[in-house]
Amino acid sequence: MAEEQPPIYIIKKIVKSGGHHGGAWKVAYADFVTAMMAFFMVLWLLSSSEEVQKSVGGYFQDPEGNGKMIGTTQSGAGGESISIAANDMDKLKDKLEQAMRETPQFQKVKEQVKMIVTGEGLRVELLESEVGTFFESGSPAPTEKATLLLGTLAQEIGKLPNKVFIEGHTDAKPFTGDYGNWELSSDRANTARRVMQMYGVRQDQVAQVRGFSDQSLRVADNPADPSNRRISIIIKYLDAPPAKEKKADDKKDGGHGENGKKEDEHKAEEMKGDNAKPEPLKPAAGH
Repeated sequence: MAEEQPPIYIIKKIVKSGGHHGGAWKVAYADFVTAMMAFFMVLWLLSSSEEVQKSVGGYFQDPEGNGKMIGTTQSGAGGESISIAANDMDKLKDKLEQAMRETPQFQKVKEQVKMIVTGEGLRVELLESEVGTFFESGSPAPTEKATLLLGTLAQEIGKLPNKVFIEGHTDAKPFTGDYGNWELSSDRANTARRVMQMYGVRQDQVAQVRGFSDQSLRVADNPADPSNRRISIIIKYLDAPPAKEKKADDKKDGGHGENGKKEDEHKAEEMKGDNAKPEPLKPAAGH
């Protein structure tokens, strides 16, 4: 009798997956990466300058930039934010010069752009020359390079809380007709205001727009000198500068870059006494 074969049993093991319980490590890893990022940001801040720390702190205290406008896109977030120099005119001068050097056409007109710290604030002057002008002859219409330079200045000045004065000046060449140099200097200053407000200067930032005709010549010995034709932009101090600094500045630039001539002239007039005759007014100057 043949032997019976033992039955064959096939055992199948069913392995159940861990399902959603196997991804807990991802949460822990994400927490670790976040903590490392925060750690390196703290290290970066500790090693950064005081200006950077103020800018970052200002953003978290006032994200919308409605306070001191530090750390926002308005004031140029980052350590190079120009708003930190709002009352440090020497630092502001360096920042503006750096921004101007990055302008493509600046090298051609760099001798026509002068910046000087005065008792009023930082005075930026765009001076015309025999070969380089910022306005059409006898007209308030700006040239392309005037628009470019004024726009570059406006982008930086607009980040500041400081008030701005804009002045127009002409030389002493007489005009013919009803339109004179008082009108021309005022119209050119107003043109500069419009251009700068197009490129970043705020509506409430411009405190004064003034036309001086030829009554404040830069080169008094040569009333027809082309550098007497200029636009002056004065960035005012937020607070009054220290008395000593203001006195030193006034002696240095005479309030309009004339090396103290105005102060000497004032003293000379006092010495003349009451019998001194007033000088006749000069005719309105122009181009």
